[in-house]
Amino acid sequence: MKSMTGCGRGESVQDGFKVTVELSSVNRKQAEIAVTLPRELEGLESQIRDAINHQIARGRLTARVSLHSSAGKTAARMHLNATLAKAYAAELAKLAKQLKLAGPVTLDHIVRAPGVFQTDEDLAGAENFWPAVSKALKAALAALVKMREREGAHLAAALTAHIEAMRAAVARVQKQAPESQARYRQQLIERIQAAGLPAPAADDERLLKEIVYFADRSDITEELTRLQSHFKQFADCLKTAEPVGRTLDFLAQEMNREINTIGSKANDAVISREVVTLKAELEKFREQAMNVE
Repeated sequence: MKSMTGCGRGESVQDGFKVTVELSSVNRKQAEIAVTLPRELEGLESQIRDAINHQIARGRLTARVSLHSSAGKTAARMHLNATLAKAYAAELAKLAKQLKLAGPVTLDHIVRAPGVFQTDEDLAGAENFWPAVSKALKAALAALVKMREREGAHLAAALTAHIEAMRAAVARVQKQAPESQARYRQQLIERIQAAGLPAPAADDERLLKEIVYFADRSDITEELTRLQSHFKQFADCLKTAEPVGRTLDFLAQEMNREINTIGSKANDAVISREVVTLKAELEKFREQAMNVE
């Protein structure tokens, strides 16, 4: 079980340049990836997304990639594109003539033109940097996954505690359920006597029909059985290495349905108190499950 929150960082050096990848993730129902890249590495976005998708199944993840000179290296070398500079000069001179502008085309005009001066990063294609980016990304992902696993272990312990509390409450409900029928029978007899009528015999048909009707209407056997089944499914989730966040969301919804039904059926003060306990523990379970990948 993994949490959806975490962070990781990785670095790699190539040809005198350092690539740094920083990852951070927070809770989201779906997988969302936001990638911030320097201009020189924009062509690598799809490869970065693919690598992340292989490791992350759920949550909003932000990836920041930076490229800069490594320690001990002076400023990046500048390269003059003389061919491009001549083309700019010719075109600017032609434009000045067409517009009848006074004054010559100066060197300052030409060097400001895009592409006349280029750095090492400009000359190196994005694909050339992929080995370094991939290495830094793998290190960052490994750190991120490790943190998510560590947080996931704490979540698993907290979720298990809430499930155990619900198991205990369900056990108390199961013990109380048969007694509620006997109590209802006694309450019927007392109400009849309070009305000044003679107490009915134990085998009185009308009394028996009313008790059977109450037993059928308040029967919570199926709901308790389904709750036990959901508890077992949670135990199975703890054993798998696959993402289980969506499964836990579904289990929480189903458990809520069963608990609400028990609360509406059970005409018993003790069971009603246990239903309150079940709802409180389920709400805590749901809050924690929202953090699971």
